[in-house]
Amino acid sequence: MGIRINLDEIMKRKNKSLTELAGEIDITLANLSILKNNKAKAVRFTTLEALCRVLECQPGDILEYVENDEEV
Repeated sequence: MGIRINLDEIMKRKNKSLTELAGEIDITLANLSILKNNKAKAVRFTTLEALCRVLECQPGDILEYVENDEEV
């Protein structure tokens, strides 16, 4: 897939743990882990909005387009 999810890097910069972030945006740990590990096939706008609110970032900070031949 040509979309990379940079959630892991943003969480490190903001010093947020998976458990802490999951609680703050009201998402299961399993679903947040899927996003963090770039395994998600889709993301809801409400989830993206909550991530941006809590992490104080923009959607483009979390989602990135890469060419299909690059490692995702």
